[in-house]
Amino acid sequence: MRAVVFAYHNVGARALRTLLAGGMQVELVLTHPDDPGETIWFESVAAVAAEHGIPVALVDLSVPPELQARVAAIHPDYLFSFYFRRMLPPALLATARIAALNMHGSLLPKYRGRVPVNWAVLHGERETGATLHVMEAKPDAGDIVAQQAVPILPDDTAKDVFDKVTVAAEIALWSVLPQLMRGQLPRRPNPLAQGSYFGGRKPEDGRLDWTRPAAELYNLIRAVAPPYPGAFFESGGRRLVVARARLARPEIAALLPESCGLGLHAAAGKLLARAGDGGVIHILELWDAGFPGTPLSPQQVSELAAHLP
Repeated sequence: MRAVVFAYHNVGARALRTLLAGGMQVELVLTHPDDPGETIWFESVAAVAAEHGIPVALVDLSVPPELQARVAAIHPDYLFSFYFRRMLPPALLATARIAALNMHGSLLPKYRGRVPVNWAVLHGERETGATLHVMEAKPDAGDIVAQQAVPILPDDTAKDVFDKVTVAAEIALWSVLPQLMRGQLPRRPNPLAQGSYFGGRKPEDGRLDWTRPAAELYNLIRAVAPPYPGAFFESGGRRLVVARARLARPEIAALLPESCGLGLHAAAGKLLARAGDGGVIHILELWDAGFPGTPLSPQQVSELAAHLP
C-alpha cells in the first residue's frame, strides 16, 4: 500500500513511525516550516521522514497546485493527515484510491475544530482521545475509522493530556492498520448533531477574571499552561503568567481570611487567589510575561507579596 502523508507536531511524528512500522510505503511527506514566533517544543516530522529516506515538501498557507499535481502523480492508495494545520481541498482528497484519513485529537463528534485538547481541559472534561476518520470537505465530519480514549485527571495540564492523546493516536492507528493494509476500511457514522465545534484560541483568551468560579479559573490555567502561552493577570503594572497552580487544599485555603477580596493575596508565605465563588487557587509558579520560562525568584515573590493586600 502506497501513501502520502501530511503531518506536523508530535502526533504527526509518532503516526508516521507507526505507518512505517506497519509496512505502509510512504512516498512523500508534506509538513510545515516551523513558525519562528512559536515555541517549538514538539518533534520534527521532517526529521523523522529524513531518517527514513522519504522525500519531504514544505507547505505553509495552502498546498500549491504543483504539489497537488505531485501527489496525484503518485496515485496513492491512502492520504493521511496527522495534525497537519491546513484543510486539504476536495480535489486532493480524491487522489486517494481507497481513502483520505485524518487523525483528530478528540473523541469525535465532540470537540471538532481547532485545539481540541485545550478546549476539553478548559471545559473540565474527564475524558478525551484520538479519532481516525475519513476526510471530507467539512472539517472533522467524515465517518469514524478508529478511536482510542484517554482519561483527563483533575490536575492534568493540556500538555499532559496532549502527551496521552499522542499515544492514543498511535494505538488507534495501529489497531486498524492491518485492515488498511488489506484495503479494508472499517467505518461507522460520525453523528455531528451529538457533538460540538470549536475555533482556535489566542493568547489573550488566557486572561484570568477573578470574578469567575475557582474551578473555572483553574481549568483555564491547566488548559493554557506552558508550553502554551499561559493564563495571566496584571499586578503592579506587570503582566504575570500562572505557570503552575492547584485548587487550594482546605488547610491552605484557610490561610486566607474571608475578609480578603477577589484576586491575588499573600498569606503565610504563599500566593493565593480568591475567586468569585469564594474558592481559593494556590499559585505555585509565577512568571513575568516579559521573561517567559523563568519563574519569579523567592525574592521577587516576596517583593510582589509586599505590595499585595
